[in-house]
Amino acid sequence: MNDPIAYEFDATPDAGLTAPIVAGIHWLRMPLPLALSHINLWLLEDGDGWTIVDTGVGTDNCRDIWEQTFAETMHGKPATRVIATHLHPDHIGGAGWLCHRFGVDLWMSRDEYLLCRILVADTGREAPEEGRHFYSAAGFPPEALDSYRKMFGLFGKFVEPLPESYHRLAEGDHLTIGDDNWEIIIGRGHSPEHACLFNVERNLLIAGDQLLPTISSNVSVYPTEPAANPLRDWIASLHKLKNRLPEDVLVLPAHGKPFRGARTRLDQLIDEHMTGLSKLYDLCVEPQRAIDVFPALFMGEITGSNLIMATGESIAHLNYLLDDGSLVSEVRSDDVIWYRQA
Repeated sequence: MNDPIAYEFDATPDAGLTAPIVAGIHWLRMPLPLALSHINLWLLEDGDGWTIVDTGVGTDNCRDIWEQTFAETMHGKPATRVIATHLHPDHIGGAGWLCHRFGVDLWMSRDEYLLCRILVADTGREAPEEGRHFYSAAGFPPEALDSYRKMFGLFGKFVEPLPESYHRLAEGDHLTIGDDNWEIIIGRGHSPEHACLFNVERNLLIAGDQLLPTISSNVSVYPTEPAANPLRDWIASLHKLKNRLPEDVLVLPAHGKPFRGARTRLDQLIDEHMTGLSKLYDLCVEPQRAIDVFPALFMGEITGSNLIMATGESIAHLNYLLDDGSLVSEVRSDDVIWYRQA
């Protein structure tokens, strides 16, 4: 059967270079020093300047690529604003530097801006006792807890100091960029208040991490809100996008290649999580810790730095089943949480 996802371009720009998407919109493929090797950034012609959507991380290499882009693609015209779809470092890491360089505002949703400020402030701090307790309750052995302590506070390593003020984006807002009108659609679950930009007239969606062609965005629970249910928010957001978007919208994702087939891909993402929940429920016929349920949700072995993300995503699925009454949990004498079928 043919893949219902149709890619708009056979090739991608080389790392650090741009390519035109449609009139007035350019695709910059920025390399990343992270597990994901790249992020797609978008340059939108905006009168006598450019609106920048997402930024890459705050490193010397990314700044050098931006300087090259200013000269070669933006032809010396300034940025008019910087939009961050959400708070993760590959999307907002260079925002402070770009805003300062051009003297322009940062545009993003309130929850993303405020949480980013908090996470950046954690840089250099000791890991809190609440975090140690959270991962210990998930079943982490001592060496994994030591790794968590060492990794804590690294968020700010890739994020330039943010502007002290910002311009808020909210659900249903409309932005005029050049001659185009873009509507803000908010998604939740991968991050608190992720902003997508939808251009109805040109049938374009700048999706950030809310809709990716080949991978599913991480949906995790963190020590700051251990009883959260972000997977419920994520699945609701996928349904909202499915009801809002046409199947043939051209999706400009943060990772992978631009594609069409939005509703089909949204169905795939929903089905993937529902299948994972079903497998997880079956596995919990016997009591399980969070670190025991990886086989129900992930294909490969979970090791090293992936352990924190996998644990957060596992707890997101467990909390979903706790909230709908399918599972119950108990804390045993070693303070580890065990989950089983209700």
